Amino acid sequence: MKELSLHILDIIENSINAKATTIKLRIFEDLKDNLLIIEIKDNGKGMNKEMLSKVLDPFVTSRTTRRVGLGLSLTKLAANQCAGDLVIDSTKNEGTSVLITFQYGHIDRAPIGNMADTVVSMILANENIDYEYIHKVNDKEFIFNTKEIKESLEGVSVTEIDIIAWIKEYIEEGISSLRCCRPL
Repeated sequence: MKELSLHILDIIENSINAKATTIKLRIFEDLKDNLLIIEIKDNGKGMNKEMLSKVLDPFVTSRTTRRVGLGLSLTKLAANQCAGDLVIDSTKNEGTSVLITFQYGHIDRAPIGNMADTVVSMILANENIDYEYIHKVNDKEFIFNTKEIKESLEGVSVTEIDIIAWIKEYIEEGISSLRCCRPL
């Protein structure tokens, strides 16, 4: 995949399929220590130990629409090629956590990609899930939480076109503020 945001979207699709009601996405760009950390946590149905031990095999999937589960194995490969790793922790009926690390400045690391479109896609995939997106660059932090937005909308759907347009713009501005004036 050309952008890490596509890997993130694939993992979040797994969380949605696992019936998660809360999905937390954290991205930490640590420029000082040359590290990129992506963490995705959900409260879905989780995996038993047997499935957890096989989940990174590209020919194992719980999906019935296709016979391969390339998403996690491709993400792990991308991380490994950039002096990083992918670690999954999951407990049946409690949820799953995926931690992905990359050497930030590695020549083979794909760009993070369009996170505003990724978050909007997550919301449109299932508006009933509470999504939390935290993006940090060194000491600057941007936080987006659909639960707070839903409460302020007082019953208006978060997927209304004007709300989605505002969310996209809000996230773009938030990420842009993280990139502004950062030291080289």
